[in-house]
Amino acid sequence: MSPDLWMLASFLLLLLIGVPVAFSLALSGAIGILAGLSPDMLATLGTNTFNGVAKYPLIAIPLFILTGLVFEKSGVALRLVRFAQALIGPRHGGLAMVAILVCLIMGGMSGSGPADAAAVAMVMLPSMTRAGYPKPFSATLIAASASTAILIPPSIALILYSIVVPGVDLRALFAAGLFPGLIAGGVLLLPAWLLARRYGWENPEEAERPPLGESFRQALPALFAPVLILGGLRSGLFTPTEAAVAGVTYGVIVGLFVTRELDWRNLWRLCGEAAVISGVVMLIIALAGIFAWAGTMLGTFRHLAEWLISLSNNGVVLLALVMVAVLLAGMLLDAISIYLILMPILIPVMQHFGWNPVWFGILLAMNIAIGQFTPPVAINLMVTAEVARIRLEQTVGWALLFVLVMGSALVLVAVFPEIALWLPRVLGYAV
Repeated sequence: MSPDLWMLASFLLLLLIGVPVAFSLALSGAIGILAGLSPDMLATLGTNTFNGVAKYPLIAIPLFILTGLVFEKSGVALRLVRFAQALIGPRHGGLAMVAILVCLIMGGMSGSGPADAAAVAMVMLPSMTRAGYPKPFSATLIAASASTAILIPPSIALILYSIVVPGVDLRALFAAGLFPGLIAGGVLLLPAWLLARRYGWENPEEAERPPLGESFRQALPALFAPVLILGGLRSGLFTPTEAAVAGVTYGVIVGLFVTRELDWRNLWRLCGEAAVISGVVMLIIALAGIFAWAGTMLGTFRHLAEWLISLSNNGVVLLALVMVAVLLAGMLLDAISIYLILMPILIPVMQHFGWNPVWFGILLAMNIAIGQFTPPVAINLMVTAEVARIRLEQTVGWALLFVLVMGSALVLVAVFPEIALWLPRVLGYAV
C-alpha cells in the first residue's frame, strides 16, 4: 500500500473508532511520515505543530469566541427578542420570525453558531412552546437560523479560510458573506410562516406587542455591536484582529455598565470558558499542521486533486460533486476540521477551474452551515435539543425540511456569484 493510502486509511480508521479529530490528524500524519519518508523526519513534528498556530490572524478566533460568550451572558438576546417582537407584531409565525431575526443579529456579534443557538434557544423556546409550537420544530428552526453565524461577519470559519487559502482578503470574505447569510436566514421565514398558519400555532389575538420605542432603546447597545465591528473594518480603523479586541471591550462595557447582567466574577469565568473552547480549536489547528505537512511532502493532496479533476472536465458538475462531499463532511465534522482537511485538496481544483476563491469560500461556508443542523452530528441542533429537553431523533423530519430550504439559498449563490461578490467589489476589496 502506498504512503498516501496509509495516511488516509489510518485517518479514516481513527475517526471511525472514535479518536478525536485533532489526534486523528496528528497520528495519521505521523504514520504517513513513517510510511513514505523517514523515521528521522518525525523530528519535524514539533516544528509543524508550532507552525500550525504561529499565525497572527488566529488571535482573532479566541477573542471572537469571548465576544460571543460576553454578549450571550449580558442579556442582549432578551432585549433583541423584545425589539424583534415589536417590529414583527402579533401574527401567525411571529415568534418563529423573531427567532430567525434575532439569530441573524446575534451572528453579527459572535461568529459562532452554537453560541447563538444556545443564547436564542434559552430565551425563545419557553415562549414558543407556550404559543403552541412543537418543541422539535422550534429547536430545529433556531439551530438552522443560528447556523447563519458562520456566514454573517465576523465569522470564525471565514477567518480560518482566509488563513488556509493564500491571498484571500478577510475583509472581502466578511463582506461577501453578508448577503448570502441574510438570504440563508431569510428563506427560513416563508416555511416558518406557512407552517404556523397551517397548524394554527400562535394565536395573534393572545400575543403581546412590546412598545417599539422602549424596546428599540433597550436593544440599541446590542444593535450597535455589528456596526462597531463591521464599521471599524470598513473604515480601516481596525484590522480583523483589532476588531475582535474592540468587540470584547464593547461587550464587557455593555454587560458591566449598561445591562448590568455581567459582573467581574462572571467575566473571569467567561474568560476561562473561552480559553477552554479556544484551546480545543487551536489544538485541532496545531495538530493539523502535521497532517498538512505530511500530505504536502508525500504529494497526497496533489494526487487527490488530480483524481478529482479527472472525474469531469465540466466545472459545474465538479462543483456539484464538491458541494455534496462537503455537505456529507459537514454532517460529521466541524467547520474548522473540514477546512483544514479539505482545503489542501480543493485549492488546486479551485485554481484549475478558475473559481473565485472568495465566492468558493462562501459556498463552502453555506454548505458547512447546513451541516451544523443536519444529523447525525449536528452541533447546533444538539445544543437546542438539550435546551428543549428532547431527543435529537425527534428533529430529523424538520431538519430535512430546512436542509432543502437552505439548500435552495446555496444553489442561488452558486448560480449567481454576484450575490456574494457585489458588496466586496463596491467596498473596493480585491475579489
